[in-house]
Amino acid sequence: MNLKSKFVLAAVVAVLSAGMAYAQQPIVIKFSHVVAENTPKGKGALKFKELAEARTKGRVKVEVYPNSQLFKDGEEMQMLQLGNVQILAPSVSKFGPLGVRAFEVFDLPYIFDNDQDLHNVTQGRIGQQLFKMLESKGIVGLAYWDNGFKEMSSNKPLKTPADFRGQKIRIQSSKVLDAQMRALGATPQVMAFSEVYQALQTGVVDGQENTWSNIYTQKFFEVQKYITVSDHGVIEYAVITNKKFWDGLPADIRAALDSSMKDATKYANDIAKQENDQALEKIKASGKSQIITLTPEEKKAWKKAELKVHRENEGSIGKDLIQEIYKDTGFDPAKL
Repeated sequence: MNLKSKFVLAAVVAVLSAGMAYAQQPIVIKFSHVVAENTPKGKGALKFKELAEARTKGRVKVEVYPNSQLFKDGEEMQMLQLGNVQILAPSVSKFGPLGVRAFEVFDLPYIFDNDQDLHNVTQGRIGQQLFKMLESKGIVGLAYWDNGFKEMSSNKPLKTPADFRGQKIRIQSSKVLDAQMRALGATPQVMAFSEVYQALQTGVVDGQENTWSNIYTQKFFEVQKYITVSDHGVIEYAVITNKKFWDGLPADIRAALDSSMKDATKYANDIAKQENDQALEKIKASGKSQIITLTPEEKKAWKKAELKVHRENEGSIGKDLIQEIYKDTGFDPAKL
């Protein structure tokens, strides 16, 4: 073999070796979220990592970044669209500012009565229809993760809509949640989550709405005399990915990730329910807040007062979508 042939052979071997090395590099998925690892969402993300890496036999590496380590709450959606992160799990309320107002249906009070009603929507055709609306934004929806049902707390017993008059209640930034509070006669106060405890403690606001796990872990029950088991709304997350990235994955990898996400979703949702149940028992045991359980008649009065919020938001959310959810959950406004 002459010198030229040796050089050619060496070059071919180098190219093949580089190609093999490149082929062996795992696909890196950055999964960013804004909460702690010990929350249901945080645990769900770690479960997805575990399952995805095992089921792809190392061809995928999932890097989980909790507590806004990678990107802040306000910038992560843009980073996903740019492809700088592959998976997020934001609150569904984040899609309104993107122009997909239909997701505000999850903020409507009493549109879901229980977990089964919620899952009929999130795990059925309506949930997929909503995800389809994100594709034009370069986003693919993978799953819905629960945080739980919201309860009302205050230093005043809240049993009837009339009890809300004059009450300043903290809410997340949402036109629907604003309308929800006004329908009850309360004055809504938009406030960052991190500021709520001090605002309750100092009387800047009279009350707030949240899941049992948030009320317990944030110690809101220590500065609220009463908590009403209202189950009037939900806090829901959507696990999403970059469309270009997802569509570019090999079919077998995508299938393995799909099955991993399905199992991680059940795991995360089961934990959310378990932690809410445990938080309620711990709050009861503390004796610091009195738990108020509404009678069927009292709850019906709350629902009746809130029904106008559904009608007021038909234009932005979509009347047909609201009616479809009524059908899937068995909700009949005429019976109120």
